[in-house]
Amino acid sequence: MKWEGNRESDNVEDRRADGGGFGGGGIGGLLGGRSIGIGTIVVALLGGWIFGINPLTLLSMLSGGGAPTAQVQQQTPAQRPPADDRMARFVATVLADTEDVWKEVFTKGGATYQEPRLVLFRGATQTACGQGQAAMGPFYCPGDQKVYIDLGFYETLTKRLGAPGDFAQAYVIAHEVGHHVQNLLGISGKMDQMRGRVSKAEYNALSVRLELQADCFAGLWAQKAQTSRQILEQGDVEEAMNAAAKIGDDALQRGSGGAVVPESFTHGTSAQRQRWFDTGLKTGSVKACDTFSARNL
Repeated sequence: MKWEGNRESDNVEDRRADGGGFGGGGIGGLLGGRSIGIGTIVVALLGGWIFGINPLTLLSMLSGGGAPTAQVQQQTPAQRPPADDRMARFVATVLADTEDVWKEVFTKGGATYQEPRLVLFRGATQTACGQGQAAMGPFYCPGDQKVYIDLGFYETLTKRLGAPGDFAQAYVIAHEVGHHVQNLLGISGKMDQMRGRVSKAEYNALSVRLELQADCFAGLWAQKAQTSRQILEQGDVEEAMNAAAKIGDDALQRGSGGAVVPESFTHGTSAQRQRWFDTGLKTGSVKACDTFSARNL
């Protein structure tokens, strides 16, 4: 992936020298916050159809409609990563690229993109959604509009999950930023209102649609970044597709030695995650990422 020399985001907050903290609420991660007992996944999706709303209405702001107003908390100045930290520079560069892409998409839809902050931490950290832990993998908290990542996850991605490569790492960030976009659209807020009103199986099924849309948004980012800045090198797409396959619910359950239980899926199968990332990559279209009205995921 061609990233060196490109703009780095100012929205990276380095907490790696801090201790872990505690809070309240729930968190959803790339690999599933549910696995460590954090509780209900705040960012799990409630498709528009459950409210009797056309799912595309939720995306109307990107074709000229108005965007919901997101709650923005007061931000304190971020502790910047060291200038000689290559991995932190990579993360900051990918984040900047997502900012450029989504700013353009929102602007064309007549809305303003509110940039998320990305927090680097080690082990555990306090969030507006509760205590975030490295074991969750990267995650997004809608309560403070921040993406959280322990960079040790990239070693796990490479060595334990078998998904190496810098573009696989970029896909992870773009997926979490996709959750931020969903938050700005008001989707995660609607889900939060409906907790406890649907069965666990229904909730899981809705969560799958959220995660697959975030995968599609990651592909959309890649398509638009490539068109504007030619960031892709040979093998990059294959890296992302491999990563999507390795973190499918079926692959993770199989890899842990347990039975594959479709009713427990919250992120989608390997094939589904690949399919929706590829959809975003090929179309570069938000509407093409409407997983909510798709009959076949």
